[in-house]
Amino acid sequence: MMDFQEFDTDLEDWNALRASTPIAGLLIGNGASRAVWEDFAYDSLFENARTVEEKPLSQSELSVFEALQTRSFEQVLGALKTTSRVNKALAVSSAAPRNRYYAIKEALINTVHAVHIPWRLVQPATLSQINQELRRYRTVFTSNYDLLNYWAIQHDAQGIDDLFQGADPSFDICQTASQQTRVLYLHGGLHLVRNQDGTARKLGSTEGTLLGNFAINNTLKTLDDVPLFVSEGPVADKLKTIRSSDYLSFCYQQLLNHSDALCIFGHDLGPQDSHLVQAIRQAGVRTLAISIQPRSKAFIQNQKRRYAKLFEGMEVTLRFFDSKSHALGAPALSVPVER
Repeated sequence: MMDFQEFDTDLEDWNALRASTPIAGLLIGNGASRAVWEDFAYDSLFENARTVEEKPLSQSELSVFEALQTRSFEQVLGALKTTSRVNKALAVSSAAPRNRYYAIKEALINTVHAVHIPWRLVQPATLSQINQELRRYRTVFTSNYDLLNYWAIQHDAQGIDDLFQGADPSFDICQTASQQTRVLYLHGGLHLVRNQDGTARKLGSTEGTLLGNFAINNTLKTLDDVPLFVSEGPVADKLKTIRSSDYLSFCYQQLLNHSDALCIFGHDLGPQDSHLVQAIRQAGVRTLAISIQPRSKAFIQNQKRRYAKLFEGMEVTLRFFDSKSHALGAPALSVPVER
């Protein structure tokens, strides 16, 4: 069990840590995306959608979020899609829910464009470095729904498996065995959509993802394609979305079952992600290697203390390392944000 002594300000070098401790799992958070593009530092996609310059959410659209008591785009769009279908079946006008559906989608797309790194600024060397680091683990868990990891995998998919298969890449819970590095999107992604039957599908390069158009753009064209990602909101909302998807629930279960040493990179594990903390605690991981950005001595101590509190009572060894010594946090990856 962890000893809660006063924490020092020392941080290990990641390469030395990895050499001494086999680590099979990686959990990636928003800090990994911010290491490349600082505009990923937004607090709330929903709040951004209210104020985005081009076609923000109107009061009419906001009323739908309020009625459902959620900030989850996935839940709201799914509800509007169902309402539109039911109205049509009952010979009731479906124009209002359908129009709100498209308006909310458009606001979401404009918001994503406002914060996401443009494809034209992403260097092949950046994608290669991310790709090479991902394939060093048996399983990669990511709670990010931006396209950086997706683009990195597309850069060289050999040896990496996201478990979406076939000509129209879909997830089949009966075909999840893999000898390759598995990349699991715990909160979905902008390149994933929910099919009418609730299953998950990955948008392919012919649908606008490979060359930098956001995968979500083409979902505007059809009522059936609800983007599959858990954007924000209370943990109860996140778990509701996770449980409603065979893909997301599978990914979460894999984290619950992960007992190997786990590297946590760029993940704050704040209250909004307490379900991930509970999964790690339940999995009984014995070694956690946790990245910390060396902003100041006080910051390092506070971070160590906070993470130790999260995993208090576990039979676990915590190893803290300098985030900049990790391939995903290398300063060379940073791209200046255009203003």
